[in-house]
Amino acid sequence: MAISASLVKELRDRTSLGMMECKKALVETDGDIELAIENLRKASGLKAAKKADRTAAEGVVTVKVSDDSSYAIVVEVNCETDFVARDASFLALVDAVAEKALAEKSTDVAAVLAGDLEATRQTLVQKIGENIGVRRIAIVQPESGTVGAYLHSNNRIAVLTELTAGDAELARDIAMHIAAVNPQVVNGDDMPKELVEKEKDIIKAQPDMEGKPAEIVEKMMGGRIKKFLKENSLVEQPFVKNPELTIGQLAKQAGAEVVSFVRFEVGEGIEKKEEDFAAEVAAQVAASKA
Repeated sequence: MAISASLVKELRDRTSLGMMECKKALVETDGDIELAIENLRKASGLKAAKKADRTAAEGVVTVKVSDDSSYAIVVEVNCETDFVARDASFLALVDAVAEKALAEKSTDVAAVLAGDLEATRQTLVQKIGENIGVRRIAIVQPESGTVGAYLHSNNRIAVLTELTAGDAELARDIAMHIAAVNPQVVNGDDMPKELVEKEKDIIKAQPDMEGKPAEIVEKMMGGRIKKFLKENSLVEQPFVKNPELTIGQLAKQAGAEVVSFVRFEVGEGIEKKEEDFAAEVAAQVAASKA
């Protein structure tokens, strides 16, 4: 039978195993996902499959810049604990993933992992006993201009920037600012409409809006939205190294403009499970007596 992409994705989500391995397992079981999991558990992916339901919200991010500085990549690799995030074998996997992504100019996680790196990931999962996964990869490759990269010292925040001109030092300074301040967009006009509407709803619900005429509410809301956009737009923010200058002014001094940026922070957007350690221990004890 034909194996759908959605079925392969479901098996990958449940096992954290590679795309091709999951597809092969499904082909062998005619699409029976439970039997595929059982078969995978009998093979080398046993421990990886058992750990796949654990939330991997820790880990590291890293950046790599090409030798000619014409493009750069940023990668996030997750694990379950901060302890493993400092493990030499884990960090070696992160570096290998980043090097391959850079060499291939690829943001396709499955393609980058395919082959030896996926085997290395599975072996590491079995050795360490934690769920480990490459979450995302991004690339900045301007047609012309400058690429900047900044990696925070704790390897938890990484930023790439793209400028129309200027040098690598300027691009890195702006990347560092983005790491520290976390703007949402480059310019206010770039702010997604749904976020602006959500902010308007929040403003309307504030206590000082209650009972005011509609035209007054609209006027006050307009001012607050303008402030919201200014605070969250990169080019409007005061530069952390020199608050007398906005980022837009800083770039302009070098005859440059900020085109785009990518900011990765470890675990952002991942819903962490609340673990009840006592309950987990009790469950393990009960299971051992069964």
